[in-house]
Amino acid sequence: MPLPVVAVVGRPNVGKSTLFNKLIGQRLSIVEDTPGVTRDRIYSKCEWRGREFMLVDTGGIEPDSDDVILSQMRRQAEIAVSSAEVIVLVTDIRSGVTASDYDVAAMLIKSGKPVVLCVNKCDTLGEPPMELYEFYNLGLGDPIAVSSVHGHGTGDLLDAVCEHLPDDVEEDLGDDVIKVAVIGKPNVGKSSMINKICGEERLIVSDIAGTTRDATDTVIENEHGKFVFIDTAGIRRKSKVLENIEKYSVLRSYMAVDRADVAVIVIDATEGFTEQDSKVAGYAHEKGKACVVAVNKWDAVEKDTNTMKDMLAKLKDDLSFMQYVPFVFISAKTGHRIDKLFDLIKRTFAQNSIRISTGKLNDVLAYATERVQPPSDKGRRLKIYYMTQASTRPPTFVVFVNRKDLFHFSYQRYLENQIRETFSLNETPIVMKIRERDTNDVK
Repeated sequence: MPLPVVAVVGRPNVGKSTLFNKLIGQRLSIVEDTPGVTRDRIYSKCEWRGREFMLVDTGGIEPDSDDVILSQMRRQAEIAVSSAEVIVLVTDIRSGVTASDYDVAAMLIKSGKPVVLCVNKCDTLGEPPMELYEFYNLGLGDPIAVSSVHGHGTGDLLDAVCEHLPDDVEEDLGDDVIKVAVIGKPNVGKSSMINKICGEERLIVSDIAGTTRDATDTVIENEHGKFVFIDTAGIRRKSKVLENIEKYSVLRSYMAVDRADVAVIVIDATEGFTEQDSKVAGYAHEKGKACVVAVNKWDAVEKDTNTMKDMLAKLKDDLSFMQYVPFVFISAKTGHRIDKLFDLIKRTFAQNSIRISTGKLNDVLAYATERVQPPSDKGRRLKIYYMTQASTRPPTFVVFVNRKDLFHFSYQRYLENQIRETFSLNETPIVMKIRERDTNDVK
């Protein structure tokens, strides 16, 4: 299931970003003693006592402000609140309860979401200051005294957050299930494609509602196997929607990719490849996921002899950083080539999950180095001792050498191509890590 979302909200300059950085253990949010520094939501995974959740930092909420920037910050904070399972309201012990705090608290109570009240800047050790009890007036239950600078009270705060998180129940669907994230911008036909699959096969095991309103997991079993399709909100064009909403959609798509074994990137054949498509495709590539590009609405394109050939060449150029990715031209409306999509999902997943023995890898290495000698520089030649596979999804290979600086990128690409050709790994990302072997190693 998706990670639950915890939103950190509050009026400007109460220390939300400092608290966010403290909880995730790194300096990710910009911290400045000026209201309005954090304008966009920033998010990161957070883990406490074995529970993982997505922590979202937001810009300060000014409920009554007419300022354009502050109004947009309020809007993006409201979006974070609407998508969160738990909300942390951060207030300031030094300024006490303000009119803005009352307004924000009222907004959060109206949302019906669980709220944890954090009273920040309680920097002294010992008994909490008497001013803390004033915050009971917000009607949000027991306030928790915290120092985001020193970390005092953050454990109590995280304990309170975890009490409100939904039960971490993962349905056991078996090891033979392939999880597929269906991603892309709005109106490219992601949901239509899944609905077509469900409608034709009529063998749905169950529909699992995700913990968020814009993602649904659908379990499908048919003659091709068993799959979990994760439908996500689309990535909108910035010209057609506020940037903060577009960022929220990207966040959900990223989280879907994290959970998936295969990412199906759906592209509208009538519009072609866009910047938003590139953004999420790049993330799937960085995560080493098996990927398939489904060019939908192919039935709506006027064709001649070279239409598919020309579009395929253009898409391969747009996705030059993912030269391994396969393409399929489909129609969610008619069901054309949907079976081909299943074949590609299974094939790319199998390649992404492959495990190759060290013996076979080193046979390839011996053949490759005999065919093309390793590079040299100023009389020093690269020596490759051996190669082994460290992990799968993606296939990750570790190569042990005498000097990393001699291992030119071109030779690394040559070895990678030899592995791809020998083991038929043409449709999966491959990671190759270079390690210098200890010169004192006697092996």
